[in-house]
Amino acid sequence: VHRFSHGTMPLRTIMKNCLYYWGFAAWLAYYINHPLYTPPSFGNTQVNYALAMFLLCEAGNFSIHLALNNLRCDGPKSRKIPYPTKNPFTWLFFFVSCPNYTYEVGAWVGFTIMTQCVPVALFTFAGFIQMTIWAKGKHDTYNREFKDYPELRMSIIPLLL
Repeated sequence: VHRFSHGTMPLRTIMKNCLYYWGFAAWLAYYINHPLYTPPSFGNTQVNYALAMFLLCEAGNFSIHLALNNLRCDGPKSRKIPYPTKNPFTWLFFFVSCPNYTYEVGAWVGFTIMTQCVPVALFTFAGFIQMTIWAKGKHDTYNREFKDYPELRMSIIPLLL
């Protein structure tokens, strides 16, 4: 569902992304699969609620990507203001410019709660910092390009950031 403005990704960016994701994946897997791993404090209840949060956020992220993909019907260079649709997951567009990042962070917060593991929390925090930078950039671009851009929208966290 992704459509990118640029045809290719620079090799340096590919290497950085691979190092980031593979490095964190190895670190998280080590702690989560370690024989001394301690299960979450509230047991299956904690895992089940966190899993529900993770799955809802992933469904929201997918819905936002579909909505953004449908905006680019006129080609990869055309830009329009994203608005909510009948899909309730897209209603986050009322409050933020980049709800895909909001849902992504929410999914990783759910995973952090599910595993109750410090390295997972650090991965979530690092991802939140990076997605906030991207979201602020996109939010600023929307405000520059569209004079009628909704004023209530924030970049990634509704009514806050």
